[in-house]
Amino acid sequence: MKFIDLFAGIGGIRLGFESIGGQCVFSSEWDEQAQKTYEANFGERPYGDITKIKPSTIPNHDILLGGFPCQAFSICGERKGFEDTRGTLFFNIEEILRVKRPYAFMLENVKNLQSHDKGRTFQVILEHLKNLGYWVHTTVLNSLDFGVPQKRERTIIVGFQENIAFSFPRPFTVRAELTDILEDDAIIENKYFASELIREKRKQKVKPNYPTPSIWHENKSGNISALNYSCALRAGASYNYLLVNGIRRLTSRELLRLQGFPDSFKIVVADTHLRKQAGNSVTVPVIEAVAKEIRTSIQNKKPAKKIAVQQDLWNDA
Repeated sequence: MKFIDLFAGIGGIRLGFESIGGQCVFSSEWDEQAQKTYEANFGERPYGDITKIKPSTIPNHDILLGGFPCQAFSICGERKGFEDTRGTLFFNIEEILRVKRPYAFMLENVKNLQSHDKGRTFQVILEHLKNLGYWVHTTVLNSLDFGVPQKRERTIIVGFQENIAFSFPRPFTVRAELTDILEDDAIIENKYFASELIREKRKQKVKPNYPTPSIWHENKSGNISALNYSCALRAGASYNYLLVNGIRRLTSRELLRLQGFPDSFKIVVADTHLRKQAGNSVTVPVIEAVAKEIRTSIQNKKPAKKIAVQQDLWNDA
């Protein structure tokens, strides 16, 4: 299966689909630092701004993949949706689907996409995909259920040109532990440790009897939660919003592990850039699990039930 990797970031979606035998024939990512990481790991530099690429020049492909920008819909931002220029980038995806007609697609975005503007934004997206002739399936998947200790809920949208049977992956039976991703404090550079002032402020706010190891999360209200997993990584969050055991920040390798990247994945940019890249990335095992289900559906092409997911959505609307 040939695929294209749009809004590619550092290649998390690509890793997921390459793991099931997919071949990437085109990639696009505008951020120069993310391009550096992508090139170091995949041997090719993604094309730049998707708005400046003519769909007709993109190679033919079987599956379109895109984690289109989520800031416009995120609960952590102002949630302007299509009023934000980043939100309108969905329509670049729509145009590529219209011109290139891949058999299938998978799109990823924040959970809040479904509730933004009382659901109207999501309905616009689904309606446009339906009008292109695709049968659409949507759900919200949590990274915590797919082999990494990070609570990260994301909307997944999958579509096919035919009304074939498709099911989203089920959660893994065993959850990952923080010990699976954390490095030994003894080998961590001093630059990752928070100041005594910050550490004392955290201790004053955290509830007693917290688990160890734990990641302490400070939300926008200043409340502290110490959990045996990480809250969602965020590209634009404060430098100390996540602290391991309340004393230090996560290293670049630990951030990548929380997103399911293998330790063989090369780090070629500064910590500041890597934090942003990890926060903007997808969780690789989640994408891999979805990719396996898409592959199965395409290989089998069993007819779906008489009432398809897409028809339900439109009738309800």
